[in-house]
Amino acid sequence: MKRFLSLLLGLMLLSAPCLAEEDLSMAEIVESVDLDQPESGAWDFPVALADLDPDFVKLANKHYLLEKGYSATPLVTVKALKLNKDGSNANGGIRKATGSKMQLQEDCYKALVAMSDAAREAGYNLYLKSAYRSWSTQNTMYKNRLAKNKGKDDGWVSKAGASDHQTGLGCDVIPKSWLKAAGMNSKMASEPECIWMAQHCQEFGFILRYPADKEDVTEINFEPWHMRYVGIPAATYIMENGLCLEEFHDQLQEAIQKYLAAGGDRSQVEKLIQPSTD
Repeated sequence: MKRFLSLLLGLMLLSAPCLAEEDLSMAEIVESVDLDQPESGAWDFPVALADLDPDFVKLANKHYLLEKGYSATPLVTVKALKLNKDGSNANGGIRKATGSKMQLQEDCYKALVAMSDAAREAGYNLYLKSAYRSWSTQNTMYKNRLAKNKGKDDGWVSKAGASDHQTGLGCDVIPKSWLKAAGMNSKMASEPECIWMAQHCQEFGFILRYPADKEDVTEINFEPWHMRYVGIPAATYIMENGLCLEEFHDQLQEAIQKYLAAGGDRSQVEKLIQPSTD
């Protein structure tokens, strides 16, 4: 539209019999129109609307609590990896750190299997330690942690509704060397498997959910094992720009408000709008 207006003004100037010295030339008028600005109602954000799944980019923390029954669907059961004779994945499974039943959202699970297969080809074995957790399970874990720490929240276990695991898109992935460890801590970041994940996770749609340099933003301790599925386009933007999910969320919500203020179609962004629960 702005290009059209610029051309129209130019034609009007050419058709005029003369121009006063103080009048603008056609070139000056065209130059005055900022062609780099988005059209009215256009989506102006580095990740296209079509590449933003409302569930995949949903934020869960103490300021954006999830409802008791929420999780990204469908949830599927994690399969224990079986290999063919040539070392390829025989059943679409992944190595598990425990024998307990685990679930993940279907797209997340497929992406995790793909990342695990790629890591194995690169010489690294990844083990899934923790996946989807319900609101009730998280509530029990949080209360147990508080009891252990004399009522102090030490930033290692989120309260119910604030856990990334409840989304069905968050998963704890660890190296073999930590299978028998009593707990997990930031020292795991130096393991080759975790270094590989931090470098390649976005290729499969994952982000490092709790980076070391974002503890003041996430309000969660650095967790080099915690992967969160958001889809490849969003993951690429987040990881390449050194963001955490909270920062991405703020940018996205700002972009939505600008889009609506410029006359954008609310139905296109309605499900992406996520207000704080504070």
